[in-house]
Amino acid sequence: MSLLKFESMLKTNSVFFFDLVEFEEIVVHYLDVGKISLAKKAIKLGLEQHPASVDLKLLRVEIHLCDNELDAASKLLKKIELLEPNNDEVFIQKATIQSKKGLHKEAIIQLKKALTLTDDKADIWSLMGMEYLYLDAFENARLNFAKCIEVDYEDYSALYNIVYCFDMEKQHEEAIKYLDTYVDINPYCEVAWHQLGRQHFILENYKQALISFDYAVLIDEFFIGGYLEKAKTLEELGNYQEAIDNYLITLELDDPTAFAYLRVGECYERLLKFEEAISYYKKAVHEDPLLDKGWVLLTNLYFEQENYQKAAYYISKALKIEDENPIYWRRYSEINLKLSFFEEAVSGFRNCLNLEDNSPEIYLGLADVLLFLGEFNDALKVILEAQKTYKDFAEFEYRLAGLFFILNKEKYAFSHLINGMKIDYEYSRVLSDLFPTVYESKKIKKLLKDFKKATE
Repeated sequence: MSLLKFESMLKTNSVFFFDLVEFEEIVVHYLDVGKISLAKKAIKLGLEQHPASVDLKLLRVEIHLCDNELDAASKLLKKIELLEPNNDEVFIQKATIQSKKGLHKEAIIQLKKALTLTDDKADIWSLMGMEYLYLDAFENARLNFAKCIEVDYEDYSALYNIVYCFDMEKQHEEAIKYLDTYVDINPYCEVAWHQLGRQHFILENYKQALISFDYAVLIDEFFIGGYLEKAKTLEELGNYQEAIDNYLITLELDDPTAFAYLRVGECYERLLKFEEAISYYKKAVHEDPLLDKGWVLLTNLYFEQENYQKAAYYISKALKIEDENPIYWRRYSEINLKLSFFEEAVSGFRNCLNLEDNSPEIYLGLADVLLFLGEFNDALKVILEAQKTYKDFAEFEYRLAGLFFILNKEKYAFSHLINGMKIDYEYSRVLSDLFPTVYESKKIKKLLKDFKKATE
């Protein structure tokens, strides 16, 4: 009624009288729904009718803070403190100002003062916990949130924050002990069972995790997070069909997500049910066309099935979304090699190197394609570049030997061939695969034979 009366007054430009409690309720309502301009009007009129009200002045401080008018808020707080030096809300708002300025230690000092002035300490402990979080002082933060729990065991925000503090300090065993104690006292709390399951999952105690997630979804059969974590745990235990069943429950409870579709697809793939896997991967990318992982999973599945045309189509989709992922470019090159698109394969390998994927396989793949294309000097440059990072690799030594022979630089060729034989004689067979004319040379055959005899 007060709200309707107030809004009617604004529309008609009339002036009605409201008692102090009515004004406070009106202001708090507008602040809660984010109608700051109406809250300001209510405070202005309220202070005209009740100029001595400290509570309305404190609400004006809150408005200043909403508008980030920190100086105005500070000045008003000083006046309020003169009127009521033992008002805990004054120090809470002072702490808010300090926090907004990034002065979290000073904010904690103000909150400690507020604690001495109130019997309702839980909200202040919670605020102190947040300030300690800003300082990365996780133990102090946790201790303050734990006090909130002691007052109200259903303060789930505090519970989440306690677990977060344990997580940040990697104290998962301690988190489990705390949560075990908590569920002994509050056994029907699905949030606690869910968090307990998470801790066991992190420690790879999958059977214990599964028990915890089972309790969570038994307590709340609509708990989507519980079903998701249960499904992930079942995957780790190799129970892929059960995992699928739980992912499907999440799809029934809420709008479908690309994540759930992907997980179902991956479970089907592990069960070797490839058609079902493809179906769910396609649902994932339909749900989120910018999900590059979905396109890559389709790529990999078709690659394994030797359907290189479709694999090429899907990897191009992934690269349009994320063209700075060297893993995608590596797969792109592998696919194009299978399709005999050698120039494209070269481009893919070069992109890998540009993106700092300079593993031996990339250098070897690039060099071998350039060799196949007859671009011997370019292949030589690639191997020499690789040798700056990878010393004493037989794979590179034999290729250098073959290339130098082709380029009529026998001195270098024999040097690298001897190096290769010293590192791994058996790998010399690569010469017959990549450099058959070199391998058939009498000089080479004799050197290989003589080396083997000498080392036997």
